[in-house]
This record gives sequence, C-alpha cells and structure tokens, in this order.
Amino acid sequence: MTAPATRRPVVLLRPVPGDSVIHRLWAGTKLVAVAVIGILLTFYPGWVPIALVAILVVVSAWLAHIPRGVLPSVPRWIWWLMAIGGITGAMGGGKPFVTIGSAQFGLGGLLNFIHINVISIVLLGLGVMVSWTTNVAEIAPAVATLGRPLRLLRIPIDEWAVALGLALRAFPMLIDEFRVLFAARQLRPKVRAETARARFRQRAAEIVDLLAATVTVALRRGDEMGDAITARGGVGQISAHPSRPKRADVVALVVIALIYGLSVWVETFTPLATPH
Repeated sequence: MTAPATRRPVVLLRPVPGDSVIHRLWAGTKLVAVAVIGILLTFYPGWVPIALVAILVVVSAWLAHIPRGVLPSVPRWIWWLMAIGGITGAMGGGKPFVTIGSAQFGLGGLLNFIHINVISIVLLGLGVMVSWTTNVAEIAPAVATLGRPLRLLRIPIDEWAVALGLALRAFPMLIDEFRVLFAARQLRPKVRAETARARFRQRAAEIVDLLAATVTVALRRGDEMGDAITARGGVGQISAHPSRPKRADVVALVVIALIYGLSVWVETFTPLATPH
C-alpha cells in the first residue's frame, strides 16, 4: 500500500527565501501593480487581459524562483464544489449553442462560470506572488510613502500604515497559535455523548472554550508585541523606515502600464473585445 500524500498547507504573508529581481522590488510597486491590475480586470474582464495578467504572474514566479512545493494542496471538496457550480451554471444556458442530435444546449452559463473562476485564480495568484516575494515589514513604510499626499487632507495615513503593518505581522503568528490550540484540543480525551442534544451542547462548549483560549492567546501576543515595539522606539519607527522605488521599479511599472494599455486597446478597438 502506498502512503497517502502529505497535504501542503497554505502559506501566506511569509516570503519564500531567496534573492531575485522580484524580491528586490519596492513593496509600493507591488501594491500599485495589484491595484492597477484589479481595476483593469474589473472594467475589462476579457480573455486577453486575463491571459496577459496570467503570463505576468507566471513570468514573475519564474524570475522569483518560486519552487513548485510552495503551492498548497487543493482539498477534494473544492473540486466537488466547482463541479456543482459548473453544472448549475450550465443550466443557465445562453450563447453559444451546441446541437447534439435533436437537442440544443446553451454553453453561455458554463462559460461565464469558467470566466469568473479564471479571473479569481489569476487575482489570487497575483496576490500570492506579492505575499511570497515581499517582507511584511516593508508594507507599512510603502503604504505611508504612497499615502503621503493624503496628509494634506489631514488623513492619518501613518497610523493606518502602522495598523496595517501590525495586522500583517500578527496574522501568521496567530495562525500558528490557532493550529497549536486546535491540535492540543484534538489530543484531549473525548467523552461520547449519548443523545443528540448532549452532543450539541458538548460541541457548543468546546467552541466556547476554544474561542476563549484564542482570545487569551491573541491578547498575550498583542501585549508582547506592544512591549517589543515600545522597546524599539514606538510605532512611529514602523512607518518611518526609509522606503523608496529604484530603477527596477520603474521598469516594472512600465510593464504594468503596457499591459494595461494593450488590454484596454484590445478590449475597446479590436474585434476580440468582450461585449459589455
């Protein structure tokens, strides 16, 4: 008998070790690229923009030397969910039509379902690429630099950047803590309840205990992080770190601008344009 394959968990907000041109890009450049591409696929969700963005993600992963092993395992229930969604979408019909014998079937609903899923996968891949090639500590200074013009409107951009940076730093730490708590909970001996009502009350009590432990761990971690920040000079040091674009960032922004311009031109002025 063959051993079951080891499931690879989702790893986010932790850069893949390495030094590449993508890793060295300014975090603000990556944030701008994600925002621009998100706007592009919102207003021009055609197949040509999707293909160009997918090529950008693949080339970026190749330049960043992202190993195949970091890709998470896809749970089996997701495939079943997508199959059910595809069948449900196919029932919507619409153009184009396919004739099999004396029956005519519309594939419009199925194509729309595939279209939406492909857009979601491409945007998810783009976000994951930013996560795998960007240090979390670089996000807050980049946001503070990009939002500097908003200071003229008396918007507390520095405080927002600090809050975002702390949230991103705490997220992976809290995930690890939750996994430890859940594993410890699974190791505790379980008493099988005899009635359905007793089982329901037992599960509710377990959820309450787990939530209480989670809140306690989050508060303890927050207190430790606050002490560490105070010892290093306060929250102002998080957003005050020097963060500026370089020559490679200019090249990256030019590439993003070319993709945006080409996509808009194809979707607006060529026969390949998607009808809106």
